[in-house]
Amino acid sequence: MNKSLKLLIFSAVIIMVVNGCKTTKPSTQNMNVETKVKIHTTKGDIVVKLYNETPLTRDNFIKLVKNKFYDSILFHRVIQGFMIQAGDPKSKHPAPGVMLGNGDVGYTVPAEIKPDLYHKKGALACARTGDDVNPSKASSGCQFYIAQGKVYSDAELTQMEDRVNFGIKQQIFTGIINKPENAELKNKFMRYQEKSNIDSLRALAATLEPRIDSIYAKSTKFAYTPEQRKTYTTIGGVPHLDGQYTVFGEVIKGLNIVDSIAAVKTGAGDRPVQDVRILSMEIVK
Repeated sequence: MNKSLKLLIFSAVIIMVVNGCKTTKPSTQNMNVETKVKIHTTKGDIVVKLYNETPLTRDNFIKLVKNKFYDSILFHRVIQGFMIQAGDPKSKHPAPGVMLGNGDVGYTVPAEIKPDLYHKKGALACARTGDDVNPSKASSGCQFYIAQGKVYSDAELTQMEDRVNFGIKQQIFTGIINKPENAELKNKFMRYQEKSNIDSLRALAATLEPRIDSIYAKSTKFAYTPEQRKTYTTIGGVPHLDGQYTVFGEVIKGLNIVDSIAAVKTGAGDRPVQDVRILSMEIVK
């Protein structure tokens, strides 16, 4: 093979590689455009935008919308001052009063929990099973909820922070006594608990406080940002869910519809007495 032919082939390969990279790389403009979905319900229309910061959850939701998965599905769980939940495929044609909420699509979506995406009023988030069976906090493949919540005071938010941080200390304590070298210490705690010996439990816990405090001092503390505090004390939301569930969008039109759905009369399992149905969903500009 002569030198000119080798150079020509090499140049062609380089061009193909470069062009291939250009065609597969998402454009900056597309990444900045947020997908919007209109949810047609029997109570009126709700428009949500989906966050690009949660691509796995976003793309799964878009797929289900395009496949008409949500058409005719009920808001099967409604709690005023908290949230409205939908997405159970078993809720399309259920008998009145039947308990709902266990239907799924046979897969979960990895958690995409972001500190700056939180449960303000109108937040769109994924339902999931509990930490005891789902420690990774993976999201349901289909069930979602829209936060309603309420307006909180600064003092209430501080109390919530304290509860979360106390939980961090409890985790540190559990980590210490579950170490193999602390087996005897753990056995003592268990014996005192069985006998309800509160004084001995307190005394034993006090001996661990310096170790717990030392580890806690180096830990990341939970705290609401100034933006979150402003939002929760003005617009409202469900702050105690932050950090626990994937928030992947928010309502941009139709918060009044969310309020009207949240206000309906409910029965067992928080299911509306009169069905509130998602008629259809569509991608909109």
